[in-house]
Amino acid sequence: MRTLKISLAFAALAVVAGIAYVAQQGDSAGANIVSAAEKFISSLNADQKKQAMYAFDSDERFNWHFIPLQDAKTRKYTRKGLPMEEMTADQKKAALALIKAGLSESGNIAVTTIMSLEAILLEQEGPKSAMVRNPGWYFFTIFGTPSKTGKWGWRVEGHHLSMNFTMQGTQVVSSTPCFFGANPAQIKDGPNAGKRILPDAEDYAIALFKSLDDGQKNAAHQAKHFDEPGARLKRPKMEKAVGLSAAKMTNAQQDTLIKVINAYVGRMAPDVAKEELRQVNDAGIDKIHFAFSGSPEPGKGYTYRLQGPTFVCEFLNVQPDSSKKKNPANHIHSCWRRTTGDFGL
Repeated sequence: MRTLKISLAFAALAVVAGIAYVAQQGDSAGANIVSAAEKFISSLNADQKKQAMYAFDSDERFNWHFIPLQDAKTRKYTRKGLPMEEMTADQKKAALALIKAGLSESGNIAVTTIMSLEAILLEQEGPKSAMVRNPGWYFFTIFGTPSKTGKWGWRVEGHHLSMNFTMQGTQVVSSTPCFFGANPAQIKDGPNAGKRILPDAEDYAIALFKSLDDGQKNAAHQAKHFDEPGARLKRPKMEKAVGLSAAKMTNAQQDTLIKVINAYVGRMAPDVAKEELRQVNDAGIDKIHFAFSGSPEPGKGYTYRLQGPTFVCEFLNVQPDSSKKKNPANHIHSCWRRTTGDFGL
């Protein structure tokens, strides 16, 4: 019954993502990714290829991060890869097509929205901000040579974004670590006021916590907020699972738990997400633990962690945004990682 429920949950997610988008994908995500990566590379000149391309076994493949990486004095970027600001219009289209190949429609919208938030931060903080806010500072890196055979990988990252794909030909071996963040989490002013960037990752987790009875809440609630996801680590920091076991949840609560999981894996292309869900399901839904810190009330900081045999999901919303009002708890960090298998290791 539980296998059926998680399958149905994914099916519902696919409908929300848009049947037209899935049909547009046509081939498998891996085949689309190879094609898009080859087109992107072919659009680059020799100098750009040197900047964008590394050997598959380069240590740079594991040098992932989700903050702006810059020199404090020169204010120039230090992140590796080719930034969008140094691409032609056609090269940008090819770069964005690579992102689209690896993601669902909802995931693609989230990524492009996260990128656009840099313009809002620049307006809010001004040009003298300590951190450079530049929508063009999203960097594309290819590891190895994209082809239908052999190992290779690719990464897209910048402020509040790090997507890491490991490929075996046209097979997506791993789509983790996968970090999505947002500042602001909800746009408070201007023509897009009210728009939320990663609502599902918030709403379903809060709904799950609120649905717990007093005993369950005592088991799930943690006295301290969880730490930030561990960037630049080949593997996540694995600690003993804490919180409420899904085995002690009602069926309805487990269904909400699955919706939280879908909020993360549903960012990926449908067949990639389906495989991730298969691993979660095969390892046992009952073995997943849900832990929550802080308050589920609006404007209050909170964090949560989902941990199962195959994955760990980390979420924080404890920082204020960058507006003059400094709206509390309006700055999200969220990350999905495999307990083993990040970067295909």
